Amino acid sequence: MRLESVSKRYGRGDWIVKDVEVEAPAGEVVALVGGNGSGKSTLLRIAVGLSRPTRGTVTSRPSVVGYVPDRFSPDERMSAAAYLTHMGRIRGLTTPVAAARAGLLLDRLALAGGRNAPLRSLSKGNAQKVALAQALLVDPGLLVLDEPWSGLDADAHGVLAEIMAEVVAGGGTVVFTDHRESVTRILATRTYTVAEGRVALRGPEPCTAGRRPTSDVVLTPGRGGRVPPDSTWAELDGVLTEHQEAAGVRLRVRRESVDAVLLAALRDGWSVESVTESATHEHRAPGPATNGDLR
Repeated sequence: MRLESVSKRYGRGDWIVKDVEVEAPAGEVVALVGGNGSGKSTLLRIAVGLSRPTRGTVTSRPSVVGYVPDRFSPDERMSAAAYLTHMGRIRGLTTPVAAARAGLLLDRLALAGGRNAPLRSLSKGNAQKVALAQALLVDPGLLVLDEPWSGLDADAHGVLAEIMAEVVAGGGTVVFTDHRESVTRILATRTYTVAEGRVALRGPEPCTAGRRPTSDVVLTPGRGGRVPPDSTWAELDGVLTEHQEAAGVRLRVRRESVDAVLLAALRDGWSVESVTESATHEHRAPGPATNGDLR
């Protein structure tokens, strides 16, 4: 999918986005990073076809699109399962198939209150799980997520990362927004920065000199005690040191990378025991990893 020379404004108001060029190829995870009001959500609505650009075009959009808005707050008495079954029928599934698919997704996302919980009773995080399930009822060629981790519990963070990887592995494209750049460094294969309605493809991360704050992260094997195979902490951006302990592993992580490291750990089956601030770390140029000192 491509956004070519896309601009958007309402009436004669100011341009929300202007002359945007974005490429989101099949098999990639594309991140849009920027502050509130930068135009990220507008670009996502244009990408999925909910909003038409004032100028420019969107080409090669997949036929099946899944979209999760930044807030999903249905005031409905129907249950989550009934709602998803209805949405599945709208999308062309038979009732039995839609019901089965809805049940599997809600179980995987561990909806609080179970699949029969009324929509109007759900917290923001659990409503977000229903919105995510709705986007996955039919396997999407394009999955678009607007601040998808907002309100989700820690276990759902890992499931969402798995789902994104599955969409990409199946030849689809994932486009998401997040205000934390540390998350994009671990998940995105392509990142665009959005500022004042303008979009630019981000180059390699700069190497910043000086002392940088760090955190100590303690992880223990999760999911029934299973130790995930081939957990290579050295490959995670921001991990400075690793120390094996009797109950798990202790990592020294740059503060700006903590969210991304935690997300990767949850995805790989680890539980977070604690995260505490530590002393600042003197930044060094990347060098070969040594035992107990990983870059």
